[in-house]
Amino acid sequence: MQIRELSVPDAYEITPVQHRDDRGVFLEWYRFDRLEEAVGHPLNLRQANTSVSRKGSVRGIHFADIPPGQAKYVMCTRGAVLDFAIDIRTGSPAFGTWDSVLLDDVDRRAIYLAEGLGHCFVALTDDATVSYLVTDVYNPQREHGISPLDPEIALEFPLAADELLLSPKDTDAPTLAEARDQGLLPEYAAARSFYASLSGGN
Repeated sequence: MQIRELSVPDAYEITPVQHRDDRGVFLEWYRFDRLEEAVGHPLNLRQANTSVSRKGSVRGIHFADIPPGQAKYVMCTRGAVLDFAIDIRTGSPAFGTWDSVLLDDVDRRAIYLAEGLGHCFVALTDDATVSYLVTDVYNPQREHGISPLDPEIALEFPLAADELLLSPKDTDAPTLAEARDQGLLPEYAAARSFYASLSGGN
């Protein structure tokens, strides 16, 4: 398993080693110890989610209040999606920037996003099946969204605009600037302090 940090701090791409023989393929798609070594603290997983999406479906940008936030470990088990990590933490040196990882059923990569980062993906195939391990249960009162079409963030979708399918919740979400003005965004310093608390630091 190879783990590398993305250009968005506290987001990581995980590439598993796949073992193939005449029966098929075996791989470890999640290793708590390897991820803890990379991110600096253990994950306390609380919920597992799966979504199945038509080609062009966009889910996100979503995030949760810190604390406790909701860190995510995401893998595509069927088809392909382009997954985005967006730094929406005010005060972050990377605020407003994003990075992406292709998740598919060929390379079987995963992406880890720390609490406070924005998350979004677009399905590149029909029946794109995405599974998430998350560190807290869903709490609608603490969940927020930002428009994935916000020109300030400028996510680059590898599909034409008329191919994109968005929910009303996501199309009606505020822009990054509006969310900042409304006081919805997590603070970078608070996020870093929370990460330190997870490892026993202060």
